Amino acid sequence: MKSEELKKKLIAYARKLGFDSCRVAACAAPKHTSEFRTWLREGAAGEMSYMERGEEKRCDPQKVLPGARSIVVLALNYFQEGTVHRAAATAGRVARYAWGEDYHDVISRKLDKIDNFLRRFGGRQKSYVDTGPILERDHAAQAGIGWHGKSTMLIDTRLGTWFFLGEILTTLELPPDPPQRDRCGTCERCIQACPTGAITAPHRLDARRCISYLTIESKGSIPVELRPLIGNRIFGCDDCLDACPWNRFAQASRETAFSARRATTGMLLRDYLELNDVEFRALFRNSPIKRIKRRGFLRNVCVALGNVGSLADLSALRRAASDPDELIAEHAAWAIERIQQRCDMKVSKVC
Repeated sequence: MKSEELKKKLIAYARKLGFDSCRVAACAAPKHTSEFRTWLREGAAGEMSYMERGEEKRCDPQKVLPGARSIVVLALNYFQEGTVHRAAATAGRVARYAWGEDYHDVISRKLDKIDNFLRRFGGRQKSYVDTGPILERDHAAQAGIGWHGKSTMLIDTRLGTWFFLGEILTTLELPPDPPQRDRCGTCERCIQACPTGAITAPHRLDARRCISYLTIESKGSIPVELRPLIGNRIFGCDDCLDACPWNRFAQASRETAFSARRATTGMLLRDYLELNDVEFRALFRNSPIKRIKRRGFLRNVCVALGNVGSLADLSALRRAASDPDELIAEHAAWAIERIQQRCDMKVSKVC
């Protein structure tokens, strides 16, 4: 079968599986290897040591799958229409991608089917969903899935910024697609929207200041000076994505697995503090939130309560301040102090 015909069959099959885009890049060194290495040397990856461990593979996909000729890049829309966050400030904010089922599981199942499909034509494959040592956004941009926004997120004219990526390295040679042109122009709304100033310049992100990093990747104590900037965000941050004008064209995802759950969009912050480890794992079963475990999640909840909580939250926070986990206890104590300071200020203003 000719490669052009195989590619058409592949695209049709990917569409059948629910993917919104399926494009191909040649399996070559990513465009921004030099910038990536500089970013690592500057320490901007923070605690994400796995980025450095996989540095050489990220800069050379042949070290991931020797003999690979093509990289199939797939995009899956996860946008949910409307705003389902509760109006109450004491309901925490979870990044939209984590409202429903864990995307790693959803997409991996689909990629396994594409892997089996390509094996029928003699291909050997390696598949990743934000899990392997490749610079996925570089390959996706090269394939034309989207272009590099100034926030470092990919943007597509149809999907905006609300899509997941999956990659399949294959030994099959498939016709590559052309990249999209950069359509950001002079717009810098994403940079201006970042609460912590983590986007230090167009296309430059200091992960150590990013709320998504602080609430998910960072395993220890959140720097005190950054805690007030987190607001009521308890897992990730969508501010730079929400600010992108291209998202006005976004349509609701057809994938029902990404629909919002009460656990991620309908609970008061203080109610999370009552969860023991078994209850936490049950509540967030099949959710990406489970990856940061109870200690990381309750750490985030305490910070959010320190920023938006009231006297009604103090009893739950006092119990958390006695939690056997020192990380939770420390952040709960900080939250108690913050709430008491706010209440003292209000009293003094009234007086």
